[in-house]
Amino acid sequence: MTTLRSSGTRHISAIDRPLIPTRGSPRLVGPHRTATSRDRLGRDRTVQRASALLMLVRMHQLKQDDPEHATLREQVIDEYMTYARYLAARYDAGGQLAEDLHQVAYEGLVKAVDNFDPDYGAAFLSYATPTILGELKRYFRDTSWAVHVPRRIQELSNDVRPVTETLAQQLHRNPTIPELAVLLDAEPHEIRDAIDAGRLHHVASLDMPLGTDQSPDSVFGDVVGAEDPGIQNVLDRETLRPLLARLPLRDKRILHLSFFQQLTQAQIGAELGVSQMQISRLLAAILIRLRQGVPSGRLDA
Repeated sequence: MTTLRSSGTRHISAIDRPLIPTRGSPRLVGPHRTATSRDRLGRDRTVQRASALLMLVRMHQLKQDDPEHATLREQVIDEYMTYARYLAARYDAGGQLAEDLHQVAYEGLVKAVDNFDPDYGAAFLSYATPTILGELKRYFRDTSWAVHVPRRIQELSNDVRPVTETLAQQLHRNPTIPELAVLLDAEPHEIRDAIDAGRLHHVASLDMPLGTDQSPDSVFGDVVGAEDPGIQNVLDRETLRPLLARLPLRDKRILHLSFFQQLTQAQIGAELGVSQMQISRLLAAILIRLRQGVPSGRLDA
């Protein structure tokens, strides 16, 4: 993947784009939005936006083998890289994944710059934004999941965060699951699955060292709880208790001799004065009766 680097931190430059707020600042759009007209380096944002747009238009008027075309292309891409990083940051990734997302966003930006048609009449960022977001969504969909997630849930997971931010601004509170479901045309349980799936981009290795003072050689797997089989045994016993209580005395004795004293069917038959074949039929009938009395899924009979 080609790595693109900006010459420095710049504010977004586009004649047709409102200012993008920093994290933690109020996000206002429309005529009520206010902002200073200069960046932190004292440069006029309006001039920057106009200059970037003019360079983009001029670039597409030149042939690709023209040296000026390459120069303008590099300048335009560099000017919009901050906006590409802003779109990548909407996915709230950290570490190496954040760096990968920046590179993916830059690739989308390059495609937008190269394929933009000034004569079409659309504003550049109206074209660039879905192009960059499309690259980010494809990257998330195809490469960034640590486990298999259904395509439908993947797509919803990518959409939940930006939609949540938009609704939170409009409602001045966090949106509910049903509200998100209506806006995303999904079922509430799909929204819950999508939110949970958002945590599946990163998984911790069981061999990851913990490095605690008490156990310097311990790993993450040492502190992960395991399923206690005794819990299921308790559930099974409590499920069977009322069913066993309703059995005739002879049936209870057959079960006791078979499962607790570990006698063979022939030995049980001799104990009760019947044949081994009769014990086999009686034991099968008892087990069928118990299975029929157990609620579905409560006991693995």
